[in-house]
Amino acid sequence: MNIGGQAVIEGVMMRGAEYVATAVREPSGEICVKKGPVNSLGSKYPILKKPFLRGVLSLGESLMIGMRSLSYSAKMAGEEEDDKLSDKDMAITIFVSIAAAILLFVVIPTAAAKYFPTDDPFYMNLGEGVLRLAIFLIYIYGISRVKDIYRVFQYHGAEHKTIFAYEAGVPLTPENIKKFSRFHPRCGTSFLLIVMLVSIVTFAFLGWPDLLYRILSRVILLPVVAGISYEIIRFSGRSNNPLVHIAVLPGLWLQRLTTKEPDESMIEVAVKAVEAVIVQTQENTIKEYDAKPSFAQALDNN
Repeated sequence: MNIGGQAVIEGVMMRGAEYVATAVREPSGEICVKKGPVNSLGSKYPILKKPFLRGVLSLGESLMIGMRSLSYSAKMAGEEEDDKLSDKDMAITIFVSIAAAILLFVVIPTAAAKYFPTDDPFYMNLGEGVLRLAIFLIYIYGISRVKDIYRVFQYHGAEHKTIFAYEAGVPLTPENIKKFSRFHPRCGTSFLLIVMLVSIVTFAFLGWPDLLYRILSRVILLPVVAGISYEIIRFSGRSNNPLVHIAVLPGLWLQRLTTKEPDESMIEVAVKAVEAVIVQTQENTIKEYDAKPSFAQALDNN
């Protein structure tokens, strides 16, 4: 079973094909775990599992699940009742975050491109993409220096190490998990970097309309860019080609900023999350097996 994850506030979210679990360490020191079904649209509409479409679906579902997990962790990690975010506060925070991302990574780069020393639309789009990438790297570096974000990045490292240990089939103990790398090829950081690079190539051929159309085109084409990027990172995770591994190295290098070495208490939280997904999946499999009629029952029914 493939398992992915995400670091949240004082915790880790782990997701399998059917179930998702978020483990958070409360101020009291206890670890609380919330789990539930994924309910992917891909199960209802198989066409969404086709290449490129599955990337758009994965991005959308990951954002929704990630936001719910982040909201849950914010509520559980608050030391005082007044510190805990309400659903309304979280909705406002998410809206402001999306608006800020569009301003920082879309509006500012494309508006600044008019100051480039060229009138060629291709090179203006190319320069805009390079500027967007530079802003992204500076942003990642900047937030990695913030104390509270540093702890989230430690949980990010715990998530990666635990997934590596699970994939290796070793017992999920802190001693075993600490031996594994905190740099994982399927990390969202690597995905975001690929998105940036693919967008540079994609947008370079769009011409140079007015500012509003440029902003709209970048936002509207994001699902296309995400679909292409997903297929690239999916292929790189399955390929043993040395050239492919070299191509994904920049994403692994970037994880030096977005993942930090966790302590044992953080690893313990990540283990609780992944075990919840495994146990819930096993229980569901047993229920489905028990619900099927035996061979003798099938004969009797006939």
